[in-house]
Amino acid sequence: MKKISYNKIINSIRDSIIEINCVPSSELLNKYVSAIENEDNELSKKVLRNLKENAIIAQENMIPICQDTGTAVVFLNIGTEVVIEGGYINEAIFEGVRLGYQEGYLRKSIVGNPISRINTGDNLPPIIHTNILKGDIFNIIILAKGAGSENMSALKMMSPSDGLEGIKNFVVQTVKNAGANPCPPITVGVGIGSNFEGVALLAKRALIKDILDIPVDNSITAIETDIKNKLNSLNIGPQGFGGKTSVFDVAILMEPCHIASLPVAININCHVIRHKKIIF
Repeated sequence: MKKISYNKIINSIRDSIIEINCVPSSELLNKYVSAIENEDNELSKKVLRNLKENAIIAQENMIPICQDTGTAVVFLNIGTEVVIEGGYINEAIFEGVRLGYQEGYLRKSIVGNPISRINTGDNLPPIIHTNILKGDIFNIIILAKGAGSENMSALKMMSPSDGLEGIKNFVVQTVKNAGANPCPPITVGVGIGSNFEGVALLAKRALIKDILDIPVDNSITAIETDIKNKLNSLNIGPQGFGGKTSVFDVAILMEPCHIASLPVAININCHVIRHKKIIF
């Protein structure tokens, strides 16, 4: 039996919320460098250099990389042999998110009612996806998801006869329609299968595929590479100024689905992927 302190969870989430909003990952900085080296368009090179410099300044001063510090999306993986001492897990997540946005002086972007649109003032509630596992596994993945890219996402209940080419065309058209709105170079999460609500979650999880323990599937990798090449040929480029790098990555997750359905969802993220895995 693994025992985890309620306060430890709160503090870990608070610190992670601040970190992901203010500290760029080494992977992101490397992507900027590679894109700059690969780019022929001088204006696009300059934009990429500015994005990289902005991220470094944010880290040096512990200020947000982007003013939209997003919705807190939490993926909770908790084993049946884990005990939270001193409180309830969801309350710990709420408190950690609240403190992260308040103590980190991060913008509060959540409205309590989508019609009256009054700000909650503390960026609550977070979106929590819970996965219950065997044993004493306990980890939490935090994703800060901005609205500019989220608004460009799409879901379509396709026909099985549309096949792989239909899926690729849907992804390309969605990114083409998005243009500069999601602040490219973007990451594109693609969910294929499950059902209406499940495929949207698949696409969201695809955005954090790099920190999920998922075995490499060469057939899926080949599809991801093909779609990425198609998207980078659109000439959208960094922040919409044209160039070779419209997307940093394409990630696909699949699940079984009904014989009469082919659900496909596309969840887009801006050039900054703000996520972290906390292992307890």
